[in-house]
Amino acid sequence: MASNYRRIIGIDFGTKRIGLAKSDPLGMFAQPIGTFDMTGLIENIGKIREQDGIEKIIVGYPLNEQGGANRMTSVIDRFIEELSPSFPGIPIETVDEHRSSRDAMQILVGSGTGRKKRNEKGRLDTAAACIILQSYLDARR
Repeated sequence: MASNYRRIIGIDFGTKRIGLAKSDPLGMFAQPIGTFDMTGLIENIGKIREQDGIEKIIVGYPLNEQGGANRMTSVIDRFIEELSPSFPGIPIETVDEHRSSRDAMQILVGSGTGRKKRNEKGRLDTAAACIILQSYLDARR
């Protein structure tokens, strides 16, 4: 492990792609990594663990408007069950991801990102992972 600071990982799980983000070394800002399938996700998290260490993994948890479960909640529960054995000793927490994709799209539009760039596969998923992680980091302070 190259640093005394450990990263926090943010994940936006989707049925087609999984968005991945990591915190900066001080745990203040979310940084995009990319989108992956399950194998690529585990490989990339493993690389981050080897290079920087990981304090915690945050997974976006889909809740409905009333804060209850929706059709994707059990899918995320299974995803966490599959992810956990690959990273023993690293806690995995969930945070409400309600509106994260919508907020990510608004940020991409507001940043001047053109429609073609916004619609590239994975761009929205990675931005949503950053939003999920950044909301967690902001709530910690």
